[in-house]
Amino acid sequence: MSSETISAQTSTLFDDVELYDYTLPESLIAKEPLPNRDASRLLVLERGGAEVQHRGVSDLPELLSPGDCLVLNDTRVLPARLIGQREKTGGKWEGLYLGQTESGDWRLIGQSRGYLKSEEKIVLTPLGDFGDRAILPLRLTLIDREAEGVWLMRPDRSGDVVELLQEFGTMPLPPYMHRKVASRSDWERYQTTYARQPGSVAAPTAGLHLTESLLNAIKQRGVEIARVTLHVGLGTFRPIGVQSLSEHQMHSEWCEVNQETVEQIRATKERGGRIVAVGTTSVRTLESASVDGILKPFRGSTSIFIRPPYQFRTIDALLTNFHLPRSTLIVLVSALAGIESIKAAYAAAINERYRFYSYGDAMLILPSKSK
Repeated sequence: MSSETISAQTSTLFDDVELYDYTLPESLIAKEPLPNRDASRLLVLERGGAEVQHRGVSDLPELLSPGDCLVLNDTRVLPARLIGQREKTGGKWEGLYLGQTESGDWRLIGQSRGYLKSEEKIVLTPLGDFGDRAILPLRLTLIDREAEGVWLMRPDRSGDVVELLQEFGTMPLPPYMHRKVASRSDWERYQTTYARQPGSVAAPTAGLHLTESLLNAIKQRGVEIARVTLHVGLGTFRPIGVQSLSEHQMHSEWCEVNQETVEQIRATKERGGRIVAVGTTSVRTLESASVDGILKPFRGSTSIFIRPPYQFRTIDALLTNFHLPRSTLIVLVSALAGIESIKAAYAAAINERYRFYSYGDAMLILPSKSK
């Protein structure tokens, strides 16, 4: 039997989306952050193993080894959630900013009662408190529709899109948090402490646990810090809507690995250190930049779908949160740790009443000590 046939048969074994499903009690969904970022619990799992350790995120420095390299995604979440009304009817409208075209038009998804027509206008008013500064409403004109419900809308004034979103948008919290307008706490906590590059419509949530003091302790341990960028898109957290992974069309996201990070990672590998990715977004970025087996500088879109069986080329370990069932993220961590290991870990986390999803607790997946 050829290696190609064996590979195809192995892929089929892991193709059913039902393998990545689980039942989570509603009470374990974290709807608010803990008072302190690094106070979350940390479940530690070896790749391919079934036993877990119950630790805390604050233990991370001692769980890493001198010579390792921790890779952060420095994307910054945009206040991309918009709330307005239809100018003609006064009907409510809600939308999510997805990006901008070269001509300056906005790409959005939105919902309202009734069908929006071409040239119809949406009126946005400021959502924040800007003191005595008067801010005129912003009008968006519908000019076209793209695939998958995406609208092209033209703002009635030019300006830096990040500044406009700061005035008219709010943080794009996941639906399970049950609040449309982010609280003052969300503006700080749904953002990593090291966020630099604006562009995401969702947070790279594993990084939400890391404080400046914790990162300093990690550095003092002799662990190097490297940075990549991946702007998290809408498709990241969506459940897979087909029965087979092979039928799933992966969303595309923009990412970058620069030369400095490439050199840091190469040096880590040469000295026998481990590459520890913070979040699945860092994994996707690094693996996209090493598709031929060698990590190289990369800048552009990626639609990489990491699913079992997958041979990881760059990363060795992963700090991650607990993910939604039937999502591409739980598929990715299953490719790294093994499906049965992830099932056992998630069952243990539920039994120990860990907090799940964006504001929830974390998991550290380490290489097996037997390898």
